[in-house]
Amino acid sequence: MEHSSKSAPLQPKDRLAVALDFPSAKLALDLVDRLDGSCLWFKVGMELYYAAGNSLIETLRGRGFNIFLDLKLHDIPNTVAGAVRSATQAGASLLTIHAAGGPAMMSAAAEAAAAPGAPRLLAVTVLTSMDAAELAAVGVSASPAEQVLRLARLAKHAGVDGLVCSAEEIGALRAELGREALLVIPGIRPSGSEVGDQKRVATPRSAIERGASMLVVGRPITRAANPAQAAKSILEEIAEAN
Repeated sequence: MEHSSKSAPLQPKDRLAVALDFPSAKLALDLVDRLDGSCLWFKVGMELYYAAGNSLIETLRGRGFNIFLDLKLHDIPNTVAGAVRSATQAGASLLTIHAAGGPAMMSAAAEAAAAPGAPRLLAVTVLTSMDAAELAAVGVSASPAEQVLRLARLAKHAGVDGLVCSAEEIGALRAELGREALLVIPGIRPSGSEVGDQKRVATPRSAIERGASMLVVGRPITRAANPAQAAKSILEEIAEAN
């Protein structure tokens, strides 16, 4: 997934990852079948990965899909570097680490991700379920926007490819990191849909217009009566914003 100004423009399918937030491979693959090829990227998070492991990733890769492995790695540098190497073997194209793990951890991850075939790394800054009160509860007095920017600078210096962030922070991060950074935005809710447990959300169109590289959408697609149609509507909104 290239974002250089010299590369071909990204198509809507390159900019949407469907979150497979399911407890089993069967349920996940049932949803993939119902999407009927309308989507190219799937996000596999902790719930599904711990249930299904690399076999599911291999199955999805074998069917031609790209995998965003959202494990939010956060451990000592050597352990995280080893996990990056394991994700490379599994065939993931994107992999998340926690920016809160610090400069040494992120640098070790970036070094491991320099190997051929390794996933591009995304640093998770402040979870979209957290607001200022939640941050204060864990000892962070900065606002979510300030904390995101602080962690983004650390990630950039460590050689991480991009960030997972709220749509609210896109403008500041583009100014700080430039056009090449890969900014992946969760908390996407089409107009009129329920917010759920997300506290910082955006519509697909507004996120793309602000400068998002890729959007992550879960429940508005996976819980829709017609997931393929729901995905198609979001892809159309992305196309309109391009």
